[in-house]
Amino acid sequence: MSTPFSITFLARIVFLLLLVGAGKAKLTESFYDTKCPQFASVVKDAVKLAISNNPRMGASLLRMQFHDCFVTGCDASVLLDDTATFRGEKTAAPNFNSLQGFEVIDNIKAQLEKACPGVVSCADILAVAARDGVVELQGPSWKLGLGRRDSTTASFTGAQNDLPGPFSDLQDLTSAFSRKGFSPREMVALSGSHTIGQARCFLFRDRIYNEVNTTNPTFAKSLQANCPQTGGDNNLAPLDVATSNVFDNSYYRNLQGQRGLLHSDQALTTSAGTTSQVNGYATNSAAFFNDFAAAMKKMSELNPLTGTQGQIRTNCRRVN
Repeated sequence: MSTPFSITFLARIVFLLLLVGAGKAKLTESFYDTKCPQFASVVKDAVKLAISNNPRMGASLLRMQFHDCFVTGCDASVLLDDTATFRGEKTAAPNFNSLQGFEVIDNIKAQLEKACPGVVSCADILAVAARDGVVELQGPSWKLGLGRRDSTTASFTGAQNDLPGPFSDLQDLTSAFSRKGFSPREMVALSGSHTIGQARCFLFRDRIYNEVNTTNPTFAKSLQANCPQTGGDNNLAPLDVATSNVFDNSYYRNLQGQRGLLHSDQALTTSAGTTSQVNGYATNSAAFFNDFAAAMKKMSELNPLTGTQGQIRTNCRRVN
């Protein structure tokens, strides 16, 4: 028979669970259907215009989302500027003078604040813009749950330490992705994002001059004029030498021919398992597209803030 104490205790537990549940909510595709029906078209049109002006922007937006989600989760923390009393993630080594496309997010946010003030989060804008950029470059689409909210904090340390780098070997890559819940197969699929975009000379210099056993010599020589052994650190080269502005599976064919631009790219061919997957994607673009889309959807759901957590920033660069 229950005692008054046990009934009171259980009631308190139920109340606390309800409070916790009230702070969280599920992401849903229809989140803005009535709250801001212009949302999808505003993002799509802005991304299309940005890429028409600069084809590199598709890769920039995709990379920005990856650098956001892999730190504290998909919470738009990567968009926050430093202030006198706040250190964001933009000056961390993987991001400093590297991430681009912030003005595209600013433009979208400004339009949406006029149409639906205080409704659309910067985190949702970034997730949808990254996907729409891939689609605009002839890549796959994926369904996105919406309803993310924006962080009021950032993690410079996380940005420094959690992101896999261009000099990573296969073990480092596998570990970095595993810590975020991704399998080696998902890692190889997500690496295919390097079918678009560019990298700076200092990130691949060692590869084209010193990694002679894993680098196609003709490929290496073709890059050396624009990336000398000294100087030219910021000179750019396409990550995919074949079709740098088209999202396709040629990245994997490049790896088959030892034409991966970064050490971390070619590292995918250093184990039998990942090499087999590289070979599979090189001949089957549909398999790559399907796996990439599924992995991107999963990544977009890494630790989002929802419900009453965080806030809806008015300006994506600063906390309200």
